[in-house]
Amino acid sequence: MTDMTEQNRTGNPQGTSEATDPPTMRKAQPTRRGGGDPATRGRTTIADGVVEKIAGLAARDVVGVHALGSGLSRTFGAVRDRVPGGSKSVTRGVKVEVGEVQTALDLEIVVEYGVSISDVAHAVRENVIAAVERMAGLEVVEVNIAVSDVKLPEEEDEEPETRLQ
Repeated sequence: MTDMTEQNRTGNPQGTSEATDPPTMRKAQPTRRGGGDPATRGRTTIADGVVEKIAGLAARDVVGVHALGSGLSRTFGAVRDRVPGGSKSVTRGVKVEVGEVQTALDLEIVVEYGVSISDVAHAVRENVIAAVERMAGLEVVEVNIAVSDVKLPEEEDEEPETRLQ
């Protein structure tokens, strides 16, 4: 007869360990992993810069948009772009506020001469909302658009294309 301490230590009244029992005798304990849907475990945060890039690219895709940003920011951007290692800023002219489930955006655009500004603004708003909601999963509560300039056909670009030498 086994004493009580042997039974408590092994959890088996015969005093044998489960490691020596034949595999057919052991019952598999179900492995309990976290509860609920895996998509609800944890939190995803999206940086303002991510939403700014999505919105900037979506706004530039609209026909009639010449550039984003004010004249001054485009001038500084053109200088920065020429610095070795610099790259074009897709976030120029885009400001966002990102919450947990919603975002609000402010865009400053330059339109091509001859296009309907209200049509371009409407198309930019639709394209930006669709891109941000699809890619970031955030509800876009507002997209404010400020038209800061009109690009005339005879004006030179402030950001000339670079030539290979």
